[in-house]
Amino acid sequence: MMMSIPSRARHADSIALSGRALALMLFASALFVVTACKSRERDANTVVFLIESSPANLDPRVGTDGQSEHIDELMFDGLVARDASFHFTPALAESWEQPDPLTLLFHLRDSVRFHDGRLMTSRDVVFSINSMRDGTVISPKAATYASIARMEAPDPRTVTFHLSQPDNFLLTNLSTGALGVLPEGSGREFWRHPIGTGPFRFVSQQIDQDVVIERNPLAWSVAPKIPRVRFAVVPDAITEALELEKGSGDVAINSLPMDALPVLAQRPGLRIDDAPGTQLQYLAFNVRDPLLKDARVRQAISCAIDSDLLIKTLIGGHAQPAESLLPVGHWAWADNGPHFEFDPARAERLLDQAGFHRGADGVRLHLVMKTSSAEDVRLLSAVLQQQFARVGIALELRSFEFATFYSDVTRGAFQLYSLRWIGGNEQPDIFSYAFSTARFSPRGANRGHYSNEQLDALLDDAAESPDQQKRRADYIEAQQILARDLPAINLWYRDTVVVHNKRLTHIVPTPSGSFTFLESAELTN
Repeated sequence: MMMSIPSRARHADSIALSGRALALMLFASALFVVTACKSRERDANTVVFLIESSPANLDPRVGTDGQSEHIDELMFDGLVARDASFHFTPALAESWEQPDPLTLLFHLRDSVRFHDGRLMTSRDVVFSINSMRDGTVISPKAATYASIARMEAPDPRTVTFHLSQPDNFLLTNLSTGALGVLPEGSGREFWRHPIGTGPFRFVSQQIDQDVVIERNPLAWSVAPKIPRVRFAVVPDAITEALELEKGSGDVAINSLPMDALPVLAQRPGLRIDDAPGTQLQYLAFNVRDPLLKDARVRQAISCAIDSDLLIKTLIGGHAQPAESLLPVGHWAWADNGPHFEFDPARAERLLDQAGFHRGADGVRLHLVMKTSSAEDVRLLSAVLQQQFARVGIALELRSFEFATFYSDVTRGAFQLYSLRWIGGNEQPDIFSYAFSTARFSPRGANRGHYSNEQLDALLDDAAESPDQQKRRADYIEAQQILARDLPAINLWYRDTVVVHNKRLTHIVPTPSGSFTFLESAELTN
């Protein structure tokens, strides 16, 4: 339900909205100007996919940013896959069995080959996982496989996992998107020319410019109908929209300002496909910071954020408010913890209780929010700056090129930042990955160094219990703790919105916003 907005708040938002309205007018004018322009000559068999930033690392053991994971998912396969209902299906493993809680046995497909023609065997699977565990590469995913005591490859098509403890999430972490099987012996420079078994294979990469992949003629699964894809880095959203309008860009997903969509929808050569999504926008805190270590400050910040207004103005209503990391409808999802919804008066009371009183200038405390140069995050941070100011928090914004920003985030060099969970939040082990004491970055994504012994115990119990109802009870309690302590604020689940040239057909957006629709899309010229 939309909450009433004080007159002072309405005035501040009218300034922001007027600025965006002007930007939209300029955007529409720019599109009008280029309507008569012809797209530059290019390869008609190449789909130009516009992305906001360059992937940080195309080694699937290392890259955990959205661009890396989405592109890797097209080039690499896991042992299993997940369908739309999050159920496991065969991938590189055509079947598997679990004779006891500490043993998993996988039977691999026959005659699967890597992009360079090498036969994929059980030794490659064992190496892919061990190389993250033994330091061959420094991987944030290493702790994901901590339950594995040892692995055996008795023959080329069989892999046996012996566990030191039951692990209900191992299948998730062996699935496509989480694991990419790569050739035995691949070292730290593998990212320069990654080789997988997926439906597309790597061609080239120019940092901060583009990544090119092409159809894999040796594909064991789906045979893409698109010959080649060029992922072109276009950080500016207006430029991105103009590229689509001119025909020099073919497709973009979840990267355009939502208020630009009505304008683009009127263009005869473009089409917009959308679907409910699971991508979660969140705001994270460094809880070791002296100003943010008190939960009341984090709760006050939550009460200062008008998420309904943000969804309406920044995303054009193409999102749903989020109360948990998990998607609504997931068997472990819960929303029965404490709520700190938009309430500026409550925010001020909480800040007073935490000892942060308004000074002569009206300011209670100064915070710094780091952002990437992506347009949507910069707009979000600018509006947050306005909303925080109402309760006496002066928010300084520092924008960086994505690689620098993401490096700072993973090192814990921040007070606040905002990113999206993309796909990883579709399974409940996300709570351990993001908030367990054992998963401080780089061993996981607990970048704010939040630590709670009670939460750790609940998550450990859930990971080992074979009883799903017991696990659900653990996760419900865990979500209550996180809703109270707020090491991060869940803002919204963003719809998946694909804007594309009509020459690209059979587009089926995925809830996670992945690029896998390219596997079944077709290109007409």
